[in-house]
Amino acid sequence: MIIEPAHRTASVREYYFSRKNRELAALAKTREDGIVNLGIGAPDQVPPRSAMETLSRTCLLPDVHRYQNYTGIPELREAFAAWYKRYYGVTLDPVSEIQPLVGSKEGILLISLAYLNKGDKVLVPDPGYPTYNSSAMLAEAEMVTYPLKRENGWRPDLDALRKMDLTGVKLMWVNYPNMPTGALATPELYQELVDFGLEKKILIVNDNPYSFILTEPLSIFSARGARECCLELNSLSKAHNMSGWRIGMVAGAAEYVSEILKVKSQMDSGQFRPMQLAAVAALNEGPDWFERLNAEYRRRKEAAGKLFDLLGIEWDRDGGSLFIWGYIPEDCALAAEGPGATRGERLSDALLYGCGVFMTPGVVFGKGGADYIRASLCADVPRLEEAYLRIKRLDRRTSSPA
Repeated sequence: MIIEPAHRTASVREYYFSRKNRELAALAKTREDGIVNLGIGAPDQVPPRSAMETLSRTCLLPDVHRYQNYTGIPELREAFAAWYKRYYGVTLDPVSEIQPLVGSKEGILLISLAYLNKGDKVLVPDPGYPTYNSSAMLAEAEMVTYPLKRENGWRPDLDALRKMDLTGVKLMWVNYPNMPTGALATPELYQELVDFGLEKKILIVNDNPYSFILTEPLSIFSARGARECCLELNSLSKAHNMSGWRIGMVAGAAEYVSEILKVKSQMDSGQFRPMQLAAVAALNEGPDWFERLNAEYRRRKEAAGKLFDLLGIEWDRDGGSLFIWGYIPEDCALAAEGPGATRGERLSDALLYGCGVFMTPGVVFGKGGADYIRASLCADVPRLEEAYLRIKRLDRRTSSPA
């Protein structure tokens, strides 16, 4: 390399799952039975048929292949607004309060670049989505972690935050249904967060892509005063099995959204029009779509829970989102030894190298996840049952006398 990379890149590493997927691919080649990957939450089911048919039909039209408007086509913004009204009971102005995104993950960095200066402070949850941390570091801001604890239902302790020195804090990331823990928000929690943001003059950003999975949809904009201090990210990735399509949005008051557009308009030139029209079709799906989706995830959650029960892991049966999250007790034999520094790492390695089942060690999401492990529901029931049998055989070998 004849020049040095920007200093900001020294503060971040390649995304954990980007690195891990290479390792899993290499390891799969060494096992005849392959790897049962219960790591990343990438939906394996197909999108709504209406979306696929719309994409197939419209991509053949002659006039859809040009640059699109930076703000997204009007039909998509209107469909997002109708979706919010129908399912969240929230009214948004499709012209000024909605900005389509190339997935909500893009929005995390855009918001950071739009609102954070070098040295500004950001409240990030621990455990939490690693991209909150990396986006703050790329914006050269300072992270202030706030703990999410099991005994508090994985919700922020706002009274404890009020006692901290919050000088310089401009932004706070929240995420419910929570990733990785599955904890659910309530209207009361959202109201408390809005009140906190208004009191401390902190922009509260709610990352909300899991709000249709194993729960009832809820938006932070249902709370009084939310437009004064909140943004909300959302996505079709999980709710419509469209993670590879990269269709997301950010919603908020016009003055907040317009600042994000300043950054976004420098970075891309709009999404392929047929993709946007297909997203409109998906957003117009009725409640039957979500009922079928969640019926399948309930079956998978039951099967995944049996894995945790087999391992003696304590997990929350009432959580939402695409994962189950469990506490590994000290007497878990498979987590007792190994090179990993935490119980989650040791158990993850024991399962991966012992029987070809991968679950994510909780420490990936922060120090508060050190004694936890996460399993994705993005594998069908037969695959989860196969994982159960593999672990059962491994556990029997591990517990047998030498």
